[in-house]
Amino acid sequence: MTKKRVLSGVQPTGHLHLGNYLGAIRQWVARQADYENYFCVVDLHAITVPHNPAELAANTYTVAALYLACGIDPTHATIFVQSHVSAHAELTWLLNCVTPLNWLEDMIQFKEKAVKQGENVAVGLLDYPVLMAADILLYDADLVPVGEDQKQHLELTRDIAARVNHLFARNQPPIFKLPEPLIAKEGARVMSLTDGTKKMSKSDPSEFSRINLLDSPDEIRKKIKRCKTDSIRGLTFDDPNRPEANNLLTLYQLLTGKTKEAVAAECAEMGWGQFKPLLTDAVIATLEPIQRRYNEIMADPSYLKNLLKKGQEQAASVANATLERVKLAFGFTLP
Repeated sequence: MTKKRVLSGVQPTGHLHLGNYLGAIRQWVARQADYENYFCVVDLHAITVPHNPAELAANTYTVAALYLACGIDPTHATIFVQSHVSAHAELTWLLNCVTPLNWLEDMIQFKEKAVKQGENVAVGLLDYPVLMAADILLYDADLVPVGEDQKQHLELTRDIAARVNHLFARNQPPIFKLPEPLIAKEGARVMSLTDGTKKMSKSDPSEFSRINLLDSPDEIRKKIKRCKTDSIRGLTFDDPNRPEANNLLTLYQLLTGKTKEAVAAECAEMGWGQFKPLLTDAVIATLEPIQRRYNEIMADPSYLKNLLKKGQEQAASVANATLERVKLAFGFTLP
């Protein structure tokens, strides 16, 4: 049986953190042998907000190296940089020309980010869901790992694909496959260490809101020691009045591999002073092998560049075939 194809990516902005790892990358690793995988570093998405060019270049290699360090196996996945495959930008323009403007103006994340940027908001911020649609549709992806906050973007991708199929392939085989979401049951939404009601985010101005995958043990200890808690003794899951307790217990559960019931029983009578060292040890133990492998990869730049070059060639062969199919359907001539 042919394996289903999975497409996903992470922006090379800021530092990858536990939320990225537990909510996305670890899920990719666990099931990578079950699928045909395309994992990209989505650097074109990273410039929808003001950016530092030197940091973008450095972070692109860092993210690719962390994919490998976290356990992505090149024998099971094509790893590449989005901008290295020009079909992403070209298909975005074609899809722009059939996507109604009001579809993009209704996107929740655009509304939230546009408020922060004010009059300086760029067209790219409005348009990046179309770029995301191009990313997915270029590879005929069956499944797209997404968090709950990204489901609206995948729904837009499906709407755009259906619109193109309707306009240009009404009585013919469809041009695009309609992808489905792949949502992890646990860990899909890891929350901030400073506010248990908000998602852990690279864009949060406080470094204490997240634990980065490359944080040192001392930095991890300091962040967990300072993370927001409450004054109630005894730690419990799922109390709506104790979001931080639920978040930190969930982190501990995910990092140790214990069941929710086992963690609930273990921590039921604990105070924060007892629990925080346990969580600290679990975080350090999880990140130590990732950091060791990351340092090995970064010590050999040629290995990483060669791997990304191979990934670019593999990805382009698929993406260019899709782009040619779309251009022919739109009525373009080919050279």
